[in-house]
Amino acid sequence: MTTNEQEFARARGAMPGGVNSPVRAFGSVHETPRFFVSASGPHVTDVEGREYVDLVGSWGPAILGHAHPAVVKAVQDAAAHGLGFGASTPGETELAELIAARVTRDGAHPVERVRLVSTGTEATMTAIRLARGATRRDLVVKFAGHYHGHSDGLLAEAGSGVATLAMPGSAGVPAPIAAQTLVIPYNDLDAVREVFAARGDDIAAVIVEAAPANMGIVPPAHGFNATLAEIVHAHGALLILDEVLTGFRVGPAGWYGIDPVPFSPDLVTFGKVVGGGLPLAAIGGSAELMELLAPLGPVYQAGTLSGNPLAVAAGRTTLDHLDAAAYARIDAAATTIADAAASALSEAGVAHVAQRAGNLFSIQFAETAPTDYDSVKAQESWRYPPFFRAMLAQGVSLPPSVFEAWFVSAAHDDTAVARIVEALPAAARAAAEATAD
Repeated sequence: MTTNEQEFARARGAMPGGVNSPVRAFGSVHETPRFFVSASGPHVTDVEGREYVDLVGSWGPAILGHAHPAVVKAVQDAAAHGLGFGASTPGETELAELIAARVTRDGAHPVERVRLVSTGTEATMTAIRLARGATRRDLVVKFAGHYHGHSDGLLAEAGSGVATLAMPGSAGVPAPIAAQTLVIPYNDLDAVREVFAARGDDIAAVIVEAAPANMGIVPPAHGFNATLAEIVHAHGALLILDEVLTGFRVGPAGWYGIDPVPFSPDLVTFGKVVGGGLPLAAIGGSAELMELLAPLGPVYQAGTLSGNPLAVAAGRTTLDHLDAAAYARIDAAATTIADAAASALSEAGVAHVAQRAGNLFSIQFAETAPTDYDSVKAQESWRYPPFFRAMLAQGVSLPPSVFEAWFVSAAHDDTAVARIVEALPAAARAAAEATAD
């Protein structure tokens, strides 16, 4: 038997910080990271044999629950025929067709062609290259607090892990590359208008999280995405909708399908759910735009593992099982947990807001709902570490950062939800007793 402390010590001797992704180090919650060895349904089990109800869900992909039998079987069947071929497979086409068919609203079909890649970072990076190639412009506009992966031009004011580490960006990004990205406040249409008035002829695209989930949940203001699209298109630029987190999670067509005001993105990026837990992401858009990608067009993108048959099998099977009943279970569980968390914090006298985007939600320790990155950073984030540790001590695994969304799955049954709800009062009291130092 080993312990989490022993595993972390060993990991630090082999990997920078002992992790392969910074938030896993549990630094912002002042706790030893848990090293998991198995998972099933709504549960994960660490090296010490302790089981937790999981609200991380592999950061979103485990939407059906961990190790869903149909997904596991699909991957096993695919593996039996070969782990990869470096060549085309029928499964790639089937997944691309499935993605395109699901992303529709009121007869509109913004995704006519799909390119499969391996990560969300790769998807957004490729979407930006494609937008620059299509418009022959260089500048990209992003919003402070939105995270679009770790490619060089997108780490400024990036939220999520960068916010957790209190970093304004990243070392190693050359200034001339950073200068190609213009960062403006989120939910501020006047700022959008101003940046286009100043630099509109040079702006290739605006990239935006469909419903931001990397600085906690900060929903778009009513009609924000629709007006954003209008401004962008009026200046001949493209709108890149980042649905890496929200795509196929908050509904069959992602946030695009449930935004209260319909709008028209030019390119859409997907990740997390679309790969069913294996490394897979995608870019979609009109045939005209997407066929600017090689081999048909001048915008180059390639990947040895793009469309890997195991990942394709996991993604297809996950999407096949995400029917109306599955979404109803996820939505109901998310509502129960979010409401219970808000109630427990209110009872403990802790200022908070439970913000939601579909079935994604997060707790922010503020008097009023944050609307942008500055207001997110102004919250009493120091209340989250004791809240997190109290939940962990009671067998509930939350995201190890206040700047992350909570993820519920279709496998969170009444028993799992009840265990979470029962743990919340003690966690709320721990948050109430916290001090800023």
